[in-house]
Amino acid sequence: MTTHEKLRQLTLTSLFIALVVLFGMTPLGLIPVGTLNATILHIPVIIGVIALGLKPGIILGLAFGLVSTLRAFGIPLPASALVMTLMDKSPLLVVVMSVAPRLLVPLLAYLVARLPLRGVRRYGLLCGASLVGSITNTVFYLGLMLVFYAFMGLDNAAIIATITGSGAVQGALEAAAAAIIVPPVVLALEKIQKRK
Repeated sequence: MTTHEKLRQLTLTSLFIALVVLFGMTPLGLIPVGTLNATILHIPVIIGVIALGLKPGIILGLAFGLVSTLRAFGIPLPASALVMTLMDKSPLLVVVMSVAPRLLVPLLAYLVARLPLRGVRRYGLLCGASLVGSITNTVFYLGLMLVFYAFMGLDNAAIIATITGSGAVQGALEAAAAAIIVPPVVLALEKIQKRK
């Protein structure tokens, strides 16, 4: 990798980290919907891992996890009601729940984006990577939430129904947003890179 390519990668990684922080620390990226927050923080992570590679993508996933952790602690805006309930029982479990799934997002999106599928156009592959990255975030985050609620003895039927119901609706919307936004942005970045 040339010095110019390293500088480009560092600049774009920094830009995507700034977007994750901006979205995460304002209502732009974590939108309160009932007892959960819908998110778009996964979108810069998915774009970053596909456009820049796995190492910058993992850094972006870590930034997503750290911002999510700060939000769970109420910095700068209050956490969702479900997160606050778990936070009262075990802040450590909330940190694990906030970080671990966010490290899987870039890993799985990267693997799907690099699949050597014949007959599948690049746009379709990018849509698939976007969907997998977004669904990974939803399933593992809310899955850990359910596991940790049960572990702490908070697993009543109403909580399970709330997490799964809200997660299904929000997860579908988040995945659709990723599939719409990520492919054209990645293709534009690739086109710009080819010109240089």
